[in-house]
Amino acid sequence: MTDRLEYPPPAITALKRWAPPPPLAGFLALLILMFAVAYGVGTTAGPVAPGMRSTGGDTPRFDTNPRGPHGHGGGTVGTGGAR
Repeated sequence: MTDRLEYPPPAITALKRWAPPPPLAGFLALLILMFAVAYGVGTTAGPVAPGMRSTGGDTPRFDTNPRGPHGHGGGTVGTGGAR
């Protein structure tokens, strides 16, 4: 009885050559799992700012308040400032 060495077929050898290393494949699988869990949690939590919506128009909207969006003069001296 002779022992015969069995070599893998060429297709298996080529697949092993081009496959990513196991640690890299594990890292990518973990990364995909983490994104899926984060997406699920975000979907369950809902929107952070429910009233915030886009304008939907093609032209940008500009604020007409001269004192700025936060109620200050934007660096200019007001009526009670030092001269």
